[in-house]
Amino acid sequence: MVRAKDGTEVIENLTPVISPGSGIEHWGSSYFGPRYSAAEISAGPQALMTQMGSNETILPHFHGVAQFQIFPSGAGMMGKTEVRPLMLQYKDHHSAYGPLIAGPHGLTFIALRNRIGDSAPVYLSKPGYKEKLKPSKRRNWISPHIALSTRPVLQFRKEAAWEPVFEPEKIKDELSAQLLRLGSGMSAMGPDPAIGGGYYVFVANGSMEVQDRTLPVSSLVFVEPGEAAHEIKAGRVGLEALVMQFPKDDD
Repeated sequence: MVRAKDGTEVIENLTPVISPGSGIEHWGSSYFGPRYSAAEISAGPQALMTQMGSNETILPHFHGVAQFQIFPSGAGMMGKTEVRPLMLQYKDHHSAYGPLIAGPHGLTFIALRNRIGDSAPVYLSKPGYKEKLKPSKRRNWISPHIALSTRPVLQFRKEAAWEPVFEPEKIKDELSAQLLRLGSGMSAMGPDPAIGGGYYVFVANGSMEVQDRTLPVSSLVFVEPGEAAHEIKAGRVGLEALVMQFPKDDD
């Protein structure tokens, strides 16, 4: 199945939520699936937007499922690394990261998982976390800053471009993350859904045509494993999209 969600709708439905680690109130909304899930694995993706408050801290933790994490607005620090728009993180399941500290103007992140599973955060500051750890590749990668085009440069682009977000030579499995740049009305075939564990397409700039709809910035599409080949099509002003493919399950 190919699932699509308008990012404007997600932003307009942000509601106050309590951080389970700090007890601080911030804001959250869902693209697909529940905000947190237990150990039972079920079909379908899980994608969530969180908007942190000014100078808020999320303590170091891990999840039981792999995830991509997009930073589309605001600014802050991930450990010793500055995060700002647009940057992308990938972390394997049971791989700790953080602390994540928002700057004075807040920080937005979008967590993307290819399945609903044991995604509730496990904090390193709380007892018992070691018993919940499982074997993992332990990758925790944060991309350099990803530059986006001005509107006319994007709209009048003549050729499609696929640009790797992480260093390809470091990847030894089906994991893939690329920025796709398309001019007005152009299209490109997405990754073969049979290769990995499904993939997301995130509208970073311009718009994308999907299922007779025009999806604006911050929208998401998820293509499940086993789905037919999916065409990524730019809207009237072109498209710059993050295309993020999960590796096959290794647990």
